[in-house]
Amino acid sequence: MNLWSFTFTTNWISLLFLALAFFLVFFKNPSFLSSQNMAAIEESPKSIYDFTVKDARGNDVPLSNYRGKVLLVVNVASKCGLTESNYKELNVLYEKYKDQGFEILAFPCNQFAWQEPGTNDEIQETACTRFKAEFPIFEKIDVNGKNAAPLYKFLKSEKGGLLVDAIKWNFTKFLVNKEGKVVERYAPRTSPLQIEKDIQNLLSSS
Repeated sequence: MNLWSFTFTTNWISLLFLALAFFLVFFKNPSFLSSQNMAAIEESPKSIYDFTVKDARGNDVPLSNYRGKVLLVVNVASKCGLTESNYKELNVLYEKYKDQGFEILAFPCNQFAWQEPGTNDEIQETACTRFKAEFPIFEKIDVNGKNAAPLYKFLKSEKGGLLVDAIKWNFTKFLVNKEGKVVERYAPRTSPLQIEKDIQNLLSSS
């Protein structure tokens, strides 16, 4: 057999194997190319605006409502050692920049030493009366584990943490730009006022 014949035969054998592989993948497992799977690929979230969350009363809130704003997303708790200082400084930032296109989105979470044990109504009451929060307090959620809110899965995938991506404690903060993209993640002990400059920079960007 000459070289040309050998090459021709080898190419045909390769094509036959490829055809067999195609048959096994696409015909033996038709769900591989199902409309649902294709839709899931096409609809993977690209920004925070692709999510809908629930407020403290259980009403749907599309985060696209906040399009064009700079957002600070925070998992909060009422009985944490960081609670007083964080709420105080969050209030300062909110009062200072809310009319410039800045919003704080607070998500209560009870996963860290059970420091947010109340109902949604109780949490809302505590945040608004004791801590004087005027920014939105949403429904209590999980931020880690199999039941983590889809929004938090996205946030962690966009900005991982030190060593692991999981949220490590109350008052982890994510800064989101006007296009709905996560630009920075801050540890629980980073105080809100320490990130004021970053907020100012995003607000001043076109």
